[in-house]
Amino acid sequence: MGNGDAFEPPIPHSPPPIPSRPYLSAKPTKPMTDLSTDPALRARIESTLDSIRPYLMADGGSVRLQNVTPDMVVELELLGACGTCPMSSMTLRAGIEQAIRRAVPEVVRVEAVTPVA
Repeated sequence: MGNGDAFEPPIPHSPPPIPSRPYLSAKPTKPMTDLSTDPALRARIESTLDSIRPYLMADGGSVRLQNVTPDMVVELELLGACGTCPMSSMTLRAGIEQAIRRAVPEVVRVEAVTPVA
């Protein structure tokens, strides 16, 4: 600048091109399987429930697996004291859901449902 040269701002450069992402295509490359009907998955969930049932039974309650939705939401029926306990939502989230999600990472959520008539 001291030598009489005019200031030239830096030339802006364009960002690099975005690489092609075939995995974002609208059509799936292979048919997706519905894990919610997989007997092995249901067995893993039941096994996890079997491991925590003694703790629930000690307080007069239990749970029954009703359904696993295609969205991987486990639907449980709260039985006995668990059905009327004011702390059942805390037990469901902090105890049951955490145990199931730790043992079966495919599960995204656990919900209590009313008994099937």
